[in-house]
Amino acid sequence: MKYSLFSLARNALSHHERWPRAWRSPPPKQFYDVVIIGGGGHGLATAYYLARNHGITDVAVIEKGYIGGGNTGRNTTIIRSNYYLEPNAHFYEHSLKLWEGLSADLNYNVMFSQRGVVNLAHSYADLDNYSRRGNAMRLNGIDAELLTREEVSGMVPLLDCSSTARYPIMGGLLQRRGGTARHDAVAWGYARAADAGGVDIIEQCEVTGLRRDGNRIVSIETTRGVIRAKKIGLAVAGHSGHIAGMAGLRLPIETHVLQALVSEPVKPVLDTVVTSGAVHFYVSQSDKGELVLGGDLDMYNSYGQRSNLPPVEHAVQALLALFPSFSRLRMLRTWGGVMDMSMDGSPIIGKTPLDNLYLDCGWCYGGFKATPASGWCFAHTIANDQPHELNAAFTLDRYGLGKAIDEKGGGPYPWVH
Repeated sequence: MKYSLFSLARNALSHHERWPRAWRSPPPKQFYDVVIIGGGGHGLATAYYLARNHGITDVAVIEKGYIGGGNTGRNTTIIRSNYYLEPNAHFYEHSLKLWEGLSADLNYNVMFSQRGVVNLAHSYADLDNYSRRGNAMRLNGIDAELLTREEVSGMVPLLDCSSTARYPIMGGLLQRRGGTARHDAVAWGYARAADAGGVDIIEQCEVTGLRRDGNRIVSIETTRGVIRAKKIGLAVAGHSGHIAGMAGLRLPIETHVLQALVSEPVKPVLDTVVTSGAVHFYVSQSDKGELVLGGDLDMYNSYGQRSNLPPVEHAVQALLALFPSFSRLRMLRTWGGVMDMSMDGSPIIGKTPLDNLYLDCGWCYGGFKATPASGWCFAHTIANDQPHELNAAFTLDRYGLGKAIDEKGGGPYPWVH
């Protein structure tokens, strides 16, 4: 503790120039037991749990840019487990339980805030749907509360719950244990912990090809040389189809851009996450005071991580329809994140038709909140060459088998499907 306080005081005015690195930056070796392609939250979590849970430490995480520079740093930070179908419910509830102990586990403050997630009901049909989903959640051991309009109004006083509201508020579904976390802190915490476990984290290392011999990948061609591995895991979000294509695989996913933005910072005015399926919108307030807004996809295939005016305009209109008092706020910045959209809105975690290639993709809108459970289950799948019970249903071949996991509007964002 004395060293930490001394270090903090010594570096307070140094613009972080003398801070020690949080993880090593080794050159890539020629061979590893496991290589994880993708240095976002899912890839780093997988490497961490490979080392911690399975004792597999000869692992490299290779990232084409910098750690946390992809979707991990471009999401809206919401964490929840309010799903209707059992495979999703059990998986995301496991993730939420891991979130609840993650700062202590990593010895790194990921700033997890259980401020609650409220799904707004704008009609009696919405209330009926939320009642059904809330009951399913509680049967699966997940907290859920059905709120009246008065309870929603008391919990979110700036929300327009009047009789003249553009979108009338009839009630809502609340998961109190849901909330938000600091996205970059999650990436840094997992990176530091994985590095401490012996994992090599190799940044600025773009994959340019996968060399295949029969039914195996024999080597990975990168901008920093050729790397060989016994097993290879793909955790590259919206670029999954591109990288899998290098191995001759065509995945049942599409890549779209999801827009988000933040307002200028203000004093605390919103202490929970508010979502609306009817309005296609969600909002929370960050620890810096910014209102974090998210909405819909661009609705055309793209790998471009850039803003697009129509969805941004829609998100602002939705905010003002629900919270008229925010009309004088100024927009601070916007961004886009590439989403790997699966055909049923549920993830794909498991083996591929190739003997030593494993896949973690298809996260749609739900990648960030799944980070701990995704890493946990993907590490188990790679280490044991078979899925964990929590991801046993999320197979790549489920579409051909007629075993789609489609919430059909039972998730918090009905427009996903």
